[in-house]
Amino acid sequence: MKTYNNFINGKWVTSNSKKTFESTNPSDQKDVLGSFQYSTKEDVVEAVNSAFKAREKWAATPAPSRGKIFYSVADKLESRKIEFRDIITRETGKTLSEAAGEVDRAVNVIRFMAGEATRLAGETLPTQQEGTFAYTQRAPHGVVGIITPWNFPLGLASSKITPALVAGNTVVFKPASTTPLISQMFIELLEESGIPEGVINFVTGSGSVVGNEFANNEKIRAVSFTGSTQVGMELGKVVSARNGKIQAEMGGKNPFVVLPDADIELVVNNVMLSAFGECGQRCTATSRLILHKDIAEQVTSRLIEETKKMVVGNPKNKNVDMGAVIDQNQVNTYEKYIEKGVKEGAKLEIGGEVLNTEEYENGNFVQPTIFTDVKTSMTIAQEEMFAPIIAVIVVDSYEEALQLSNDVTYGLSSSIYTNNLEKAFDYLDNVESGVSHVNMPSIYSEPHFPFGGMKNTTIGPREQGKAGVMFYSETRTLYVKHKI
Repeated sequence: MKTYNNFINGKWVTSNSKKTFESTNPSDQKDVLGSFQYSTKEDVVEAVNSAFKAREKWAATPAPSRGKIFYSVADKLESRKIEFRDIITRETGKTLSEAAGEVDRAVNVIRFMAGEATRLAGETLPTQQEGTFAYTQRAPHGVVGIITPWNFPLGLASSKITPALVAGNTVVFKPASTTPLISQMFIELLEESGIPEGVINFVTGSGSVVGNEFANNEKIRAVSFTGSTQVGMELGKVVSARNGKIQAEMGGKNPFVVLPDADIELVVNNVMLSAFGECGQRCTATSRLILHKDIAEQVTSRLIEETKKMVVGNPKNKNVDMGAVIDQNQVNTYEKYIEKGVKEGAKLEIGGEVLNTEEYENGNFVQPTIFTDVKTSMTIAQEEMFAPIIAVIVVDSYEEALQLSNDVTYGLSSSIYTNNLEKAFDYLDNVESGVSHVNMPSIYSEPHFPFGGMKNTTIGPREQGKAGVMFYSETRTLYVKHKI
């Protein structure tokens, strides 16, 4: 078994703790991908100091030159797509097609953000002073701390690190402890592509140790985090209290509304994709299916029919529709929400079991699940489950569907299926979500558009697109008196 190191000041180094942890395949826990450094506070401080030392020289590097490095990163990643795909599948439990999609998205994100290096524009505005030229420019913060989750380890690393570095910041990066290998491979790509010493630093280990130092270290001027709402809220409070910048993408409880005039087959296909893709382990996943009473039975019966056909198993097999959840904690979470749903009176139509027969004994496999007779007050209709569970809620009208869509503390993504343009645009105008769709799955987004939510979903500015670069820089206003 290979042992992987931290990357600090351009060198691969061991932790001061002399301790390591293992990353295992959620589909086959006998398959150990490697051991990784259990970093200490001292390791993080060393990484921050390295980034702090490198920040001025990197910021002075012309932005187009910074962007050029990332065109090389994108090319290298694209040429190694199968290798990265296979590691994502082994480390996350995603199917091969899902893992390939993550690699493709990362390539697209990196290329878009590399292009932003030539568009870090300010403004020129007329002044009240004669003989004076005034303009604005974007300037980097300095050192940025980046924390990514396990569900999209490559996609989110690329979408945070690339704009941070393109904007002229230096970075200390901590990946999720369940998916460190794919993150380590991404750092290797950056190193191979010519990132200077100290510009990117990589530390693995406990979120409480590394994240706490990110939150409190005054040299880290901005932090970007994706993960649980509880952790994001606490991180946001600490960073904001010392006047640092914070960007946090957290939970979602995304509604999928279906009106009587919808295309039922389109609905069924997209619910399956949005609810059971990636085992439901995505912040944009559909977990609340809000059906008008006139088509509720038809949609539900078709969903149950299609769910029965799903193949759950080792994701490296091409005929598998759904792989494994990430770890035993997620298995426990799944079981908790199944128990809550049944106890609170929802009807378990299909699924609800952890798969532990001989075929599944070494992995974290669960069944895709559908509950009906769900009331909006139930736990499974209010809390983010991050599991392949659909809560079906039946309503009498469009107005009730809209009201229930907003009846949660989250506001990330939403979808409505209808051919009625008036209702479609009314929904877009009034639903409380940062990303909304008509006749499209709740998981859909493109890297050149902003991404983020409302209410308890997001803290700070949006990710992706131009907005993603804006978070990693700040505006400076400059006056030049050229005529005395």
